[in-house]
Amino acid sequence: MSSRIKAQTESIRITHRKGQIMKQNRLITLLATGAISAIALTTTFAQTSSTTTTSAVTTDTVSGTGTVTAYTPGVDYISVRTEASSEPVKYYYTKTTKIVDAEGKTVEWAMLKPDVPVKYTYVKEGDRMVIRQITVSKPVVTEEKTTTTTTTTKP
Repeated sequence: MSSRIKAQTESIRITHRKGQIMKQNRLITLLATGAISAIALTTTFAQTSSTTTTSAVTTDTVSGTGTVTAYTPGVDYISVRTEASSEPVKYYYTKTTKIVDAEGKTVEWAMLKPDVPVKYTYVKEGDRMVIRQITVSKPVVTEEKTTTTTTTTKP
């Protein structure tokens, strides 16, 4: 009997050890799965999405001269009748567009009035012509000198 009891006791110990080992294996598997999931979620949330839109921008600056036909404050363009065209051309401006006088000093946007001659530089951005600098010339003033002659006759 004693060998039988010893065998049963040994069998119980082995089964108990297998149970502990199986529990440890399950715990390790569960912890590993949790760690991998945490890393995957962190990587997923850490990724950022960015969209870059580029338009056809010509870096060549073009110069021109003309006469302002329309400027309305708050609108993003001015109309200029160029020397090359009899129809006004729409030029867009930005916050970086500079307006200067003939000496190169910055002037106010209020200087842009109809019939004011200007020189300008612009770049082509997509289908828009964006003015970089406007040089306001002094308007050409034409004075008409009239002479009146009064003749009186004595009777």
